[in-house]
Amino acid sequence: MSAQTKQDSKDTAALRVGVVGVGYLGKFHAEKYARMPDVTLVGVVDADRRQADAVAQQLGTRALYDHKELLGQVDAVSIVVPTHHHFAISRDFLNHDVDVLIEKPMTEKLSEADELIRLAERHGCLIQVGHLERFNPAVVALDGVVQQPMFIESHRLSQFKERGLDVSVVLDLMIHDIDIILNFVQSPVKSIHAAGISVISGQVDIANARLEFQCGCVANVTASRISMKNERKIRLFQRDAYISVDFANNEITMVRPDGNGTVADGVIPGMRIDQRCFTKADALDDELKSFVKAVRLRQPPEVTGVMGRDALKIALSIMDQIQRTSQRLVK
Repeated sequence: MSAQTKQDSKDTAALRVGVVGVGYLGKFHAEKYARMPDVTLVGVVDADRRQADAVAQQLGTRALYDHKELLGQVDAVSIVVPTHHHFAISRDFLNHDVDVLIEKPMTEKLSEADELIRLAERHGCLIQVGHLERFNPAVVALDGVVQQPMFIESHRLSQFKERGLDVSVVLDLMIHDIDIILNFVQSPVKSIHAAGISVISGQVDIANARLEFQCGCVANVTASRISMKNERKIRLFQRDAYISVDFANNEITMVRPDGNGTVADGVIPGMRIDQRCFTKADALDDELKSFVKAVRLRQPPEVTGVMGRDALKIALSIMDQIQRTSQRLVK
């Protein structure tokens, strides 16, 4: 099907969508699609039949137990299953001309991400990767504000939860900040220095990475899923500003020269402090609406498959370095 044919068909009828995987996060995907105007939630899929039945009954849609039952029935689909299933399921839908939103991380292997990107190009399909923090209002507000940062420090700390343990903390949490940092810096990574350990799960639970970019920027990134508190913050230093972002509270603090040499707030001579708070938003709802819009208009999504692939490449490089360091310590 050509891109123009897809455009015409999606302009003239309700967009048909499905959700594969309706566990903790996938259920929210299904609920939000079900409330969207001009969108029809054709069905929800889960290997857990009781879960699929429960969600389908709640939302007035069909319960399915194999994603292949949706092929030919939908225009677009959210894939919200464990990471090791992302590639095979996404491949099936792309081969049937269906646009896909794949939860992060995009795939387990870089070669799988590359293959999905090739398939999407071949079939004229869209891939959006579920890097949710791109839709955080504090991050959105930084568009045009962050320019050539030279040092970035991020902390993403979470209290322990049972979900997400099929992957390391790097692929579960840190990859959010990797994606944001890559989007801010817009320069190839020159070198990576990383360390991490497993504490509770069979995967790495705490990790730190230092990313050095060809442009000279340095990013220090820390993630933990066994912390005593939840914290999601990033700090950026550039020539004209210091910027601090609190993702959890939707707050931005910017410190800049005030231009007249006066003391702002009696804190830092010659600097102006600007604090902004944003109304708490539904980032997932914004993400899914953005995906639906991209599908309808046949325009690149906010987080493309290539962007998801780039974040995955850095995350896998960090994990590779952590694993090699661990092996040397064991010896």
